[in-house]
Amino acid sequence: MTIMWFDNLPPRSTASFNDLAKKFLARFSIQKDKAKHAPSLLGIKQGDRESLHSYIERFNKACLDIQNLPIEAAIMVLINGLREGPFSHSISKKHLTTLNEVQEWAEKYINMEKNSRLGETSKTGLSYPPRDKEKESRKKEDQPTKKPRKYHNYTPLRVSLMDVYREVCNTEKIPPLT
Repeated sequence: MTIMWFDNLPPRSTASFNDLAKKFLARFSIQKDKAKHAPSLLGIKQGDRESLHSYIERFNKACLDIQNLPIEAAIMVLINGLREGPFSHSISKKHLTTLNEVQEWAEKYINMEKNSRLGETSKTGLSYPPRDKEKESRKKEDQPTKKPRKYHNYTPLRVSLMDVYREVCNTEKIPPLT
């Protein structure tokens, strides 16, 4: 693009290098991105329905646009932009010193968010009606939990359980364990 502009300059339209530099800046300074600074991150907030993963991803992309970003400022702004929730409460109690530590700590909560969303979708995706808990609890009350024992006292064994097992295996009624 720059070479095309240079080639299309009219012949003898520049008298000096300073003249060429002024024309160049006049043409291309419009396309120059405005320099971003750390305070520009203050506008990045986690949305009400935005996942922690997408918020951190958006925040990291914005950090890439800022040169010489102090790590402490980035962490402070990231925490400040979080909405109320388990992650914002837990990270405010931690003293994390690098963005990598913050990312590792956030991964735990990102996984928890994903798991809870999976649980919600599986609950809402049921094609059968939910069980009636009252009926189930009545059925459980009506049925005894264990059968009562026939005898209260049993004859003690004179041989070990291992000997009993060997004897049963030798009768060929039960196949041996492999």
